[in-house]
Amino acid sequence: MSTAPLLQVHGLVKHFPVRRGLLGRVSGAVRAVDGVDLTIAAGETLGVVDESGCGKSTLGRLVLRLIESTDGRVLFEGEDLGALDATQLRSRRRSLQIIFQDPYSSLNPRMTVGQTLAEPLMLHGLHIGRHRERVAELLHTVGLAPEHAGRYPHEFSGGPRDGGGDTPAGARAPPRRVGGAAGWGRGG
Repeated sequence: MSTAPLLQVHGLVKHFPVRRGLLGRVSGAVRAVDGVDLTIAAGETLGVVDESGCGKSTLGRLVLRLIESTDGRVLFEGEDLGALDATQLRSRRRSLQIIFQDPYSSLNPRMTVGQTLAEPLMLHGLHIGRHRERVAELLHTVGLAPEHAGRYPHEFSGGPRDGGGDTPAGARAPPRRVGGAAGWGRGG
């Protein structure tokens, strides 16, 4: 029995315009992602590794439609993510998450860890009336006590902060993850 690949990327392109002068005229473009093609089957993992600034995180953002592509298509489980309206895309994103190379970049310094973990629960209408309990469960999963929910990211050392950067993924429990530098594939 043949099934559609988990993820297919066809000719994905993102060019950012370079503007100059008082009027902000376009004088060129930064070619951040230029014609990427890839296919990943369920259960496979693809690592995207290259130098800093080469477009790994931009590629992840494009796949999740956090930014719009200049050209190309992204199919997730056979569904064209570019054809989804905002409501459909938000619903589909419950199954997807980006993991950045620097976990600290995924934590808002003005929000407590508890607020950061509760935000996707509220956004997606999950665990209604149980946000506090779910946050405590998530903290326990990464080796932190429930009272850590009241702390801000800068109050943690590197190890716990790094674990907390991925914890919002567990808040929604997405079955798939897209990594900025860590890799691509199915997570758990």
